[in-house]
Order: sequence, then structure tokens, then C-alpha cells
Amino acid sequence: MISLKNVTKYYRVNGSKNYILKNVTLDIPSNTNVGIIGKNGAGKSTLLRMIGGIDFPNSGKIESDKKFSWPMALSGGFQGSLSGKENAQFVCRFYGKSHDAIREALAEVEEFSELGKYFYMPIKTYSTGMKSRLGFAMSMAFDFDYYLIDETLSVGDKYFKEKCQKKIKQLQDNKNILLVNHGMAVLKNMCDSGILLNDGEMQYFENIDDAIKEYNRI
Repeated sequence: MISLKNVTKYYRVNGSKNYILKNVTLDIPSNTNVGIIGKNGAGKSTLLRMIGGIDFPNSGKIESDKKFSWPMALSGGFQGSLSGKENAQFVCRFYGKSHDAIREALAEVEEFSELGKYFYMPIKTYSTGMKSRLGFAMSMAFDFDYYLIDETLSVGDKYFKEKCQKKIKQLQDNKNILLVNHGMAVLKNMCDSGILLNDGEMQYFENIDDAIKEYNRI
């Protein structure tokens, strides 16, 4: 379970507070694949970052005993002067993988990302789609309870999108996802339940279709 307790998150914009969440208390049940829905600027990516532990509420807390991936976002969090391989090596070391495990993970990342020679070139030479490929492949090389996916499935060619969705479907046998995506068909296909963010409020729906209906209503 993921528990939000009196969570408030805002950013200061031109001297005023732009609220993402206002004193939200809510439990997200375990063992469900959750689609996160909201208008542009509603705070979907911010919510993922807070759940993943790389951003924090202004007040309140988010608690869970689950292991979360870093958010797989389009921009990624790469060091631009390092190659794809070097970035992957750094992450492997950060997560404490052994020498043999690192070698195995790098082979998996290189194969899945299909970057070819670019795997050995600096990230700053990558397109957005190439960064997305690398970020997704890197996350798949680690064992998490929840995979946080932020629009990654919206870029790249049709073949690679289908490849990613197939991989996620395989993971969903014993893992779960939190997915931000503007494609309602993708959300329906990948998710069971839904979260709707709107004007600082957060609603949880057991059925993703109900979340989409409420989003369309507002």
C-alpha cells in the first residue's frame, strides 16, 4: 500500500503558491496497476517523483514498504557527458550490483534499448526518444515492486512502443505500475485503477474507466 498522510505540495510562481496537492490523505491499495490522469500542470509527474522519493511534499508524508523504480520520464536524469553504457554502469553501482550482475545488466540494457553504437556515445547526442529507450531498458534491468512510468510509452516508433508494453505486461504477473500517459487507450490497456488529480485534490478510483469518465466530465 502507498499511504499519503496530510500531503501538501506546491511551487511558488510569481510570489504565489501553485498547489499540486492540498492536505491530501489517501491510501492506494497494493497489487493494482494505477493510471494517473489530470490536465497539463495538474502535478502527475510531481506525484510520481514524490512516490519515487526524488521529490518531497512541503508538508505531510508518503509511506510505503514497497520498492519503487525511478520515474521513467522522457527527459531522464542522465549525465549528458557520459555514454549510455557509463550511465547504466553508474546506476548499477548505486544500487549495489556485483561485478557479474553489472555485466549481465549492461548486456540486457544494450539489447533491449536497441541503441546500437549510440550506447557507447554521450547522452547529449541522444534524441528524446533514444533517452526514453535507455531509461526504460535500465529500469527493466532492476527488480522493483512498482515501476513508475511517465509518458515513456508515448515516444518512439510503433515497434518499440509495442515492445515496451509487452515487457510491462510480462512484469505485471508479479509487479505493478504507476503510469502517467495522455493516451486513454493505453491507460485502459495497462491499468486496473486510476488516480485523478485536479485543483490540488486527488481521487482514487478502483476502476480505470471510472477515473477516465470523471476526467472527461471535468
